[in-house]
Amino acid sequence: MRLIEVQDEKTQEAFHAVPRLIYADDPTWIPHLRQDIEKVFDPTKNRLFKKGGEVQRWLVQDEQGQWVGRVAAFTNPKYSKGMEQPTGGLGFFESTDDDAVANLLLDAAEEWLKEKGMEAVDGPINFGEKDKYWGLLVDNFTDLPSYGMNYNRPYYQRFFADRGYQTYYEQYIYGRKVALDIQEPFERKRAQVASRGGFEVVTARDITKEQLAEYFWTVYNNAWGGHHGFAKMPLKQAQRTVKSLQPVMDPDIIFFVLHNGKPVAFYVNIPELNQIFRHVNGNLNAIGKLKFLYHKWRGTSDVMVGLVFGIDREYHGAGLDGYLIDIAGKQIQAKGRYHSTTLTWIGDFNPKMIRIAENLGTQRTRTYHTLRKLFDPNVPFKRVPIAK
Repeated sequence: MRLIEVQDEKTQEAFHAVPRLIYADDPTWIPHLRQDIEKVFDPTKNRLFKKGGEVQRWLVQDEQGQWVGRVAAFTNPKYSKGMEQPTGGLGFFESTDDDAVANLLLDAAEEWLKEKGMEAVDGPINFGEKDKYWGLLVDNFTDLPSYGMNYNRPYYQRFFADRGYQTYYEQYIYGRKVALDIQEPFERKRAQVASRGGFEVVTARDITKEQLAEYFWTVYNNAWGGHHGFAKMPLKQAQRTVKSLQPVMDPDIIFFVLHNGKPVAFYVNIPELNQIFRHVNGNLNAIGKLKFLYHKWRGTSDVMVGLVFGIDREYHGAGLDGYLIDIAGKQIQAKGRYHSTTLTWIGDFNPKMIRIAENLGTQRTRTYHTLRKLFDPNVPFKRVPIAK
């Protein structure tokens, strides 16, 4: 077998080809869009390069010339800043069920990170934000994976466990049928909040694109900005996020709570794009774009994905969870387009959000693990702190 760095068009193509070998007989797998993956590794499109981030990718080729594995390793000063020790990342890992292939890849990634001064590695994670390609799938390998979420073979767990990786935190996906009644506690909270006055719920249809970015930025930073591993978001990043959502968003399922005109909570949803992207075969080229537009027009996606739900920390305990959920839930039911909703991952370090999800009557449908390995085995392993 040969370990080869990704450094030209041929090896870049091979990087995209590896998963097609791994999942050739797996009907559940839906390829990530190659355009999305290429943006991660393009210094002109991924701003982390300009902020000191570095990345290296490797492939393994077997004796028959087949590409049988891949991995990427990266340093991200923004991510590592809040850690007790300099921490790198690895991701986009794929391997045949062969320990020799996996170890060749992981050896290369870990040694490269050590040379860069890292003392720990987290994985599988993204060289970017946490909303995509984050975590190792550890259960439910039969249901359709959500767009941007990792999907992997069950045997990957063995590769990481055998090398001393431990669970840094767990990530839970929840699902719920839209037609289910909104629970009475949420209706009660809605009435309580409404009685205090000054609160209202608006959708993205009610505001401008500029306001959408500003509202998202305000709530995100007041809900999480500064928590362990969650740096404050610059306004320009929020504007880029909103711009990237424009082609796929349904403005009727993006909600904000305003208090005297100030955004204090949000519930951001989009249609489940993998119901569409399963028809484009991982390539949003000219033909892929036509297929995407056709299926978007046709309403192929009847599942809604909750990307993020957050409340300004100053309003915790004020009942805004019930207020927003009751109003949004009934508006979505009235719309009649979606039959179920999936909530994008909630970390086990966020018990408040877990309680909200479970109180909604959801079922936990999938679990991911974000793993960590400390290069010095004498350093005590600590799980991520619980959010307050």
